[in-house]
Amino acid sequence: MNSELIELAGIERVFRLGDSEVHALRRLDVSIGAGEYVAVMGPSGSGKSTLLNLLGLLDRPDGGVYRLAGRDVTTLSAEEQARVRSEQIGFVFQSFHLVPRLSAAENIALPMILAGIAPAQRAERVARALCDYGLENRADHRPDQLSGGQRQRVAIARATIMRPAVILADEPTGNLDRATGEEVMRLLEELNGRGVTLIVVTHDGGLGARAPRQLLMEDGTLRHDRRRLAEEAADPCARPT
Repeated sequence: MNSELIELAGIERVFRLGDSEVHALRRLDVSIGAGEYVAVMGPSGSGKSTLLNLLGLLDRPDGGVYRLAGRDVTTLSAEEQARVRSEQIGFVFQSFHLVPRLSAAENIALPMILAGIAPAQRAERVARALCDYGLENRADHRPDQLSGGQRQRVAIARATIMRPAVILADEPTGNLDRATGEEVMRLLEELNGRGVTLIVVTHDGGLGARAPRQLLMEDGTLRHDRRRLAEEAADPCARPT
């Protein structure tokens, strides 16, 4: 059985809007094992994005505990959280979030620059990533000179260049056509096949169904946690129970 990489216990997140409170997450308990492939699904306002931000250490809960690889990361300082985020978490966003003035190679190298990795090692890793993602002929191109699929490949290369334990993908195919979206999902699933924990946040039922495990969010709570059996995954005619 996989060891638990992510453990959330009693997580609460409350946003205050004027005199009212919005409970974005309500006493959420969930664990995700190392190497799992999980889809987080639900309608708009269900808490998906809030959960993603908490998992990525971009936000802090108002209550509860978040353990990453056995370490309570909710009590860390902002600087310590940034270090954990840099070393262990990769992000892939719907809108790519590439730096417009930087080339593809420079965008991929950015996390290593921020982490203080030596230039020679950076160059070697970037060259390998450009080859791995079919971008070797686009190394000097800025984002506005790349197609949507190429931009997302740059984003995936940047997300994985620090060899993180977990990739958080927020609607990773949302701005792509079907064929390009399929290619992007294949790349992410190949990474998961090599042991990287993959968490995909989506409202697309078809995209979510690709994951062996689906978490359905509703009104800030976990309404459904379904793990697909291996034999069901192999049978395209199998129906959910």
